[in-house]
Amino acid sequence: MSQSAGRPLSEVHVPAPGGGRLWAERAGSGSPVVLLHGAGMDSRLWDAVLPELARHHDVIRYDARGLGRSAAPERPFDDVEDLRAVLDHFGLARAALVGLSMGGETALDFALAHPDRVAALGLVGASVSGHDWPPSPETTAYAEARRRGDGAALAGLELSVWAGMGRAAPGGELIAAMVEENAARRIVSEHFLGGAPARSAEPRLGEVAAPALVVHGDRDHPEIAAIAQRLAAGIPGARGHLVPAADHYLPLRTPERLTELLLAHLA
Repeated sequence: MSQSAGRPLSEVHVPAPGGGRLWAERAGSGSPVVLLHGAGMDSRLWDAVLPELARHHDVIRYDARGLGRSAAPERPFDDVEDLRAVLDHFGLARAALVGLSMGGETALDFALAHPDRVAALGLVGASVSGHDWPPSPETTAYAEARRRGDGAALAGLELSVWAGMGRAAPGGELIAAMVEENAARRIVSEHFLGGAPARSAEPRLGEVAAPALVVHGDRDHPEIAAIAQRLAAGIPGARGHLVPAADHYLPLRTPERLTELLLAHLA
């Protein structure tokens, strides 16, 4: 990727709590924004959003523990503490957090744990801790694939359930590559993530102090739409937007529209 205005794009490895390193990248200048990807993905999710965002902001994206270019965990870890380590490493007392799916859940949990450190929230197709997902054949299949350690089956489920627009749609090849390359690593990572403290943000949405933008695609999973409605209604002052022609991988399906919404929210 080319350099962005204000700061040349740079890659670093952030020491992770308890050992290991998190791959991170920083570009641009202005108020700080941290991008968090979802489960079974990596920071390439933001490839089409980062260049324009970095023209206006100091943007950091990183690979979550055990995914992408970050080291595999060897002991239990906590995504919220990993995010705190990233902010501390870059000397950021306060930043806007933009997260998709699991990344949105981490951003919300962090905002409740450290409200003074969160300037704004961008929740994109976000999940939320404490949400009771209804049982379904797909959740049963996910659990079985994890139990067997079957990365190929997990990747197939991920693409069929969450990337319904397919490989021919915008971003399709990169989405498939991310999911397939991270599937086996995801199983290992989620095993160690199971030792993190239990959190429940859903009943505490009224405590979120940061200005929040809630975005989801019109072709995302129905439960994500239900969560988006709950977030927009429950977070004080939150604004909700439905983006057409986008499934769960919205930053790669409709990057221009998402970037436009984020820049307006973060201005």
